[in-house]
Amino acid sequence: MALRSDWSGHNCSIARGVDILGDPWTILVLRELFFGNGRFDAIRARLKVADSVLTKRLAGLVEAGLLEKRAYDDGGRTRQEYVLTAMGEDVLPVLNAVTLWSEKHLAAPSEQAHLHVIHSGCGQPTTSADTCTGCGERLTAANTSWHSEARSGHPIKLATAMPGAGAAA
Repeated sequence: MALRSDWSGHNCSIARGVDILGDPWTILVLRELFFGNGRFDAIRARLKVADSVLTKRLAGLVEAGLLEKRAYDDGGRTRQEYVLTAMGEDVLPVLNAVTLWSEKHLAAPSEQAHLHVIHSGCGQPTTSADTCTGCGERLTAANTSWHSEARSGHPIKLATAMPGAGAAA
């Protein structure tokens, strides 16, 4: 899903990862999927993004194998929603790392603007992207919540890959 240059064939793992994850809209779309917003209209409303931009990012994430489309019935017709694949779920430590780095180094415009990574197992916030600093357990989408005061007064359990949605690489 190269936007400026195609780095998919580089001899550098960071360059190949940036080729897929290096666009801010892509990261924000993935954030919405982890928050459980997999429907186009819900993502568009939350991000306030143009249809064309969102369509391109979603198509790129499907093509890259991070998301799959699943049919659902909206009461009148069959529509598509997006779900994380195992490969998409594996992006969680990256999003956690960005969150933790931002919380540590960037001023929030308000108290509502903080996002905390919470290990659901022990209920403690963590300062590590992949391991709970409270109890030492590995963080996964299944045992992690994000607490955003802008969204909710309580931590929100993260979405996980749907059964059968993409195989882990």
